[in-house]
Amino acid sequence: MKKFYSLLLVVFISFGAMAQKGKVTSALSFIDQGALDKAKEALDQALTNEKSKNWFNTYFAKGKLCQAVYKAEDPKYSSYYADPLAEAYAAYEKAISLDPKGGTKKRIITNMIYNSLALDLYAQGSKKFEAKDFDGALKSFATQIEITESDKYAGAIDTGMYYNAGLAAINSKKYQDAIKYFEKCAEMKYLGITPHIQIYESLMGLGDTIKAEAYLLDLPNKFPGDNQVTLQLIDFYLKADKPEQAQKYIAIAKEADPNNYSLYFAAGIMHLNQNNFDQAIAELTKSIEIKNDLYDTQYGLGAAYINKAADMFLKANDIMDVNKYTVAIEEANTVYAKALPYMERALELKPDDTYTLRSLQELYYRLKQKDASLNSKYEEVRAKLSALEQK
Repeated sequence: MKKFYSLLLVVFISFGAMAQKGKVTSALSFIDQGALDKAKEALDQALTNEKSKNWFNTYFAKGKLCQAVYKAEDPKYSSYYADPLAEAYAAYEKAISLDPKGGTKKRIITNMIYNSLALDLYAQGSKKFEAKDFDGALKSFATQIEITESDKYAGAIDTGMYYNAGLAAINSKKYQDAIKYFEKCAEMKYLGITPHIQIYESLMGLGDTIKAEAYLLDLPNKFPGDNQVTLQLIDFYLKADKPEQAQKYIAIAKEADPNNYSLYFAAGIMHLNQNNFDQAIAELTKSIEIKNDLYDTQYGLGAAYINKAADMFLKANDIMDVNKYTVAIEEANTVYAKALPYMERALELKPDDTYTLRSLQELYYRLKQKDASLNSKYEEVRAKLSALEQK
C-alpha cells in the first residue's frame, strides 16, 4: 500500500508539471492566433511557477510573444514590454542556455527566427533614428549586429548595418562606438571614402585634433585625387585658425574644381580676417560671379570694401599735406561707394538683418552728402533698424 501511495504521488507531481508546461503550449498557440492578451496571461503563469519558470520552452515562447507584441497594431499590447525586441533577444538567448541538448538553438536557426528579429531591429532602429532618438537607434542597430554576427543567424551579413550603427553613434556623441563601426565599414570597403571621413569627424568629436589631422593627411594615400579629402583639410585648418595651410589646400581644390564658389568665398573671408583687403575683394568677387544669390558672399564683399575704406581713412589722418589729404579722403569715399551695391543686395536676400542695416545706415550717411537721393534711403533704413531693435 505504501508503494502505491508513493507511485500516485509521483504521477500527481508529473501531471502538475505537465499542467504548467501546458500553459507554454497554450501561449504559443494564442500567439499564432493573434490573441496576445491570452498568451501573456498564460505565459506569466508559466514564468512564476516552479515547474516551468526555468524551462527553455517558456523563454522561447516569451521571445515569440515579445516579437509579436512589437509587430502588433493594437496599441493595448504596447504596455506589455518596455522594449519588446530587446526582451525577445534576451529570452531566446536564455532559452538556448537552458536547453543542454541544443534543440532550441537548432529550432531558431532552422526557422530563421534571428533573421526576422534582425529585420525587426533594423526597422525599429530606423524609426528611432528618424525620430532623432539616436541612443535608441544605436541600441537597436548594435543588437542587430550582435545577432547577425552570431552562429544562430542563417544568412549573409548586411554591411550597411555597421554604417547605420556608426551614424546613430556619431549623432549620439558616442564617438568611440562610431569609430568602431566606421572602421568596420572601411575594412569592408563599404561606401568608399565616406566612413573614413566619418572616422575623422568622430576623432574631432573626441577633441583629438592631432590624431584627426594625421588621419586626414593620410587619406590621399588611400584615395589619391579625391577632392573630399582636400575639402576636409580646408575645413580642418579653417577651424584650427591656420590660414596658410587652409589657403594651400584651397589652391589645390580650385585646380580640381575651378567653379566651386564656396572655395573663393572661404579664401576671401580668410583674407578679410587677415586684413588683406584687395585679395579678399578679388576672391569674393569671383565667388559672386559664379553664384550671386548668397547673402554671406554679398555681405562679405561689402564688408571687405568697407574695411578697406576705413583703413584708408586711418592712413589719411597721418597725411599732413591738405591737398594730398583731400585726395586720400576722396579715394576712401570711392571705395565706400563700391560697398553699397553688395550691401543692398545682401539686404534683398536677408531683409531684416540688423548687421546689413547698420552697414547701410553708415554708408548712406557718408555718401548722401554727395548724392542727395541717398537721404531718403538713409531715413528708411534708420527707421527700419530702430523698429527691429525695439522688438
